[in-house]
This record gives sequence, C-alpha cells and structure tokens, in this order.
Amino acid sequence: MDLRALETFQAVVATGGIGRAAAKLHRAQSSVTSRIHQLELSLGVQLFHREGQRLHLTASGEALVDYAGRMLELAEQTRAAVRDNEAVGQLRLGAMESVAASRLPYPLAEFHRQHPQIVVNLQTASSRGLVADVQAGTLDAAIVGESVDTTRFRSVPLYVEELVLVAARGSALLREPKQLAEGTVLVYHSEGCAYRRRLGQWLEAQHIVPARMLEFASYHGIFAAAAAGVGASLVPRSVLEVFPQRDALSVRDIPPRVARLQTALVTLRTRHLPVLAKLEACLREDAAAVRGGTRRGKRTRG
Repeated sequence: MDLRALETFQAVVATGGIGRAAAKLHRAQSSVTSRIHQLELSLGVQLFHREGQRLHLTASGEALVDYAGRMLELAEQTRAAVRDNEAVGQLRLGAMESVAASRLPYPLAEFHRQHPQIVVNLQTASSRGLVADVQAGTLDAAIVGESVDTTRFRSVPLYVEELVLVAARGSALLREPKQLAEGTVLVYHSEGCAYRRRLGQWLEAQHIVPARMLEFASYHGIFAAAAAGVGASLVPRSVLEVFPQRDALSVRDIPPRVARLQTALVTLRTRHLPVLAKLEACLREDAAAVRGGTRRGKRTRG
C-alpha cells in the first residue's frame, strides 16, 4: 500500500476537502484527487461521500482512519530504527567547563569509539546559558548544574559534584574561613555559573562579605591564583583532581548540604534524536562507573 496515498488520505480527513489538503501538502489538487482515487481502487471501496466542495467519510473510510495512522506511525518507527543503526551526523552538546574538563573525556572517547561517524560539537558555558541554548534549539542537549522546568525539559541525573574550598598550601583562609571577610575570593567569571551561586549562598550563610572578588575565565586560572596565595575559592573536587599542580593547594571540606551538587543532562521533551539516546547511554554508564569507583583510569568521586 502506498504510504504517500495514506498521508494524502489523512490530510483530506484532517482538512475536510481536496483543496485544503492540497494546500497543506503543497501539492496540486489533481495530485491529491489522483492519490485518493488510486487508494480507493487498491482497497476496492469508496472512502468519501462528496457533497459539493466537502468530503465526508464513508463507513469504510472511518475504518481506515485508525489503520492509516498506525501504519504511518509504524513506517516512521521503521525509518528511525534504520537511521539509529546507521547513525551519522552531528550532535551539539553543551557542558559546564568543569564537566567538560573532568567528566566528559572518558564517555566522549567511548562514544567516539562506538560511533565514529557522529561528530560531537562541544560548547562550554554557564548552566543558565546552556539551558537557554537548549530551549532556543542551538544545542541538542547540555549538562548543567541547576534544576529545570520538567514540563518542558527532560532531565537525566548524571554526576554528583562535591565542592571544596581551596587556597595555597598552609593558607590561614582555610584554617579560619571567616578571614575571607578581609581576603580575596576567586570566582568563575559567569554570573550564570551554578558553582558561583553555591559559593554566594555559602558565604551568605557564614555571614561573610569578602573584601575582594576576582573573576577568572577558567578553573585553571583560579587554581593558579589560589596556589600563588592570591585568595581562596569554592571548586568541584573532580576538577581539582585533574589540575597538574594540585599539590600546591590545600583543601577544606564544607557541609554536604552545600558541597553536593547534582548535574544532569537536559534536553527538550519535544526533541527526539536517535544519536542523542546513544550519547545518553554512554554518559549514564560512565556516571554509574564513577559512583561505583569502577571507571577505568583515574578514579574520581561523584
């Protein structure tokens, strides 16, 4: 049975006429009429009663409506399954800089090994900016550190980040954090950064108003400044563990209710990409390995 004839039949049913169906399908009226006629011939039944410019379904036409919908849906599922097995193309992924540096190398390497024909374009930004880009459609998915509107977005929990205070080895700022009121706090430059917001909440809870705040465009800049004795910062432990000069820094834990931050892969509920499902599987598998301490290579928490 001709699937395009079934699509034409559905359009006529939905619009109630040949002319309106032709406009919806961007086809000539004669083409629509011909496909309906061919469909009636192939089935051996009349599908419509004609009353002027209006068409009304016959009993046979009423019976075909449900079956046509199911057949077209099955055809689309078949196309998707075939595309899924031969996935090609590009995937636009966003992530916080910290996640891109400490979490993504392993799962992206595995994803590339499994699907070398798929190109992942990775963009880093703040959580707030990434969510906006997913909503605008400029990103297919993003890994963020903040909650989203679950009626609009699908959110898949991945890594739990642990935030810690860091400063130069032996710094008094870690022995007595209230000294930050007279010291310098080092922060990531973006106001939309989930970790920066968490730092602000922790400082407020401690009734600390830092004397100075310096903004940096990268965590490596923050770590280098902290190691040089410029000040202290609240950073993800996972990023600290991949910093080459981490031995020059001292670390202080903070209460878990402040320190622990859940990251998640967010996508629009209306966006369905087979390649995205493949990436999600790699990310979920890696996150489970990190939690269980079974990831190959350097072990990290989260």
